[in-house]
Amino acid sequence: MHTIITNMYFENKVVWIIGASSGIGAALAKQLAREKALLIITARNIDKLQSLANELTQLTACVVLPADIARRDTLHSIVEDSLRQFGHIDILIHSAGIGQRSMATGTSLAVYDQLMEVNFFAPLTITQYLLPHFKQSGKGHIVAVSSMSGLMGFPGRSGYVASKHALKGYFETLQVEHDIPDFYITIVSPGRINTPLPLSALTADGQPYNKMDHAQLNGIPVEICAAKICGAIIRKKKHIFIARKERYLYWLRILFPAAYYHIARKAGVKERNEDTA
Repeated sequence: MHTIITNMYFENKVVWIIGASSGIGAALAKQLAREKALLIITARNIDKLQSLANELTQLTACVVLPADIARRDTLHSIVEDSLRQFGHIDILIHSAGIGQRSMATGTSLAVYDQLMEVNFFAPLTITQYLLPHFKQSGKGHIVAVSSMSGLMGFPGRSGYVASKHALKGYFETLQVEHDIPDFYITIVSPGRINTPLPLSALTADGQPYNKMDHAQLNGIPVEICAAKICGAIIRKKKHIFIARKERYLYWLRILFPAAYYHIARKAGVKERNEDTA
C-alpha cells in the first residue's frame, strides 16, 4: 500500500469528500482516515458509503452524508448539513465525476447536460455556497479533481473534456481572485488511474458504457494517486499532474501542436479498436 509520512498534518481536520463511494474519492477517504482526519463522505450510493464508513470508523470519526449532486436545487441544504456535522469544514475535496465514451457526432444533448451538471455545475455550486464559510474563518482548502482531459482534447470525450476544462477554468480563476488569508485551492489533473470510472461513463444515448478500458485497467494505482493528492494538499500546491503517457501528450500539444493532433487522433482510434476487440 502506498502511503505518505505527513507528521499527522490531517489529524482532526474536517475533510468533506464528495464522490467518496469509489475510485479516487474512496482511496482518499482511506488514506485520510489513517491520518486521523475527521471525515464527511458523500455520494449517491448509500450502501457503498455505509460500507466504506464501517471500515473508516475503525480509524477515525466518519459521517455519511448521501446526496445526488446532479440535483442542484438540493445542494444548499447539503452544504448546510455538512457544516453541522463538526461545526466547520477545513478541506473540501471534489472527486465526484462521470465519464464519457462516445463521439460528438450522434451524442445526445442530454448527455452533455448530465456531464456538465455533475462534473462542473455541482462542484461550482457547492464551492459558491461554502466560500462565505471559508471567508469568515479566514482559512480552508479546496481540492478539485479535474483531469488531463481538462488540458487538451481527446477523441470520444467531447463533453467530459468540456466539463473538465470548465472546472479548471473556474478554480484557476478563483485561485487568482480570492483574498482569504489562509485559503488554498489545489487543482488535480490525473491521467489514466485504475478506477471504475469507465463502467458508469455515458455513451451517446446516455446508457452506461459498462466495461473497463484496456488503458484504464493499466492505469496508475488509485492508492498512489490518493497519496500524491494528500502530499499536494500538505504542500499547498496550486496544480499537480498525476499521469504517465498523458503528460507527454500534453507537452507535445504545447511544443509541437501538429504532432499532438495526429497522435491524439491515432490514440483515440487505437483505444476504440482495443475496447471493441
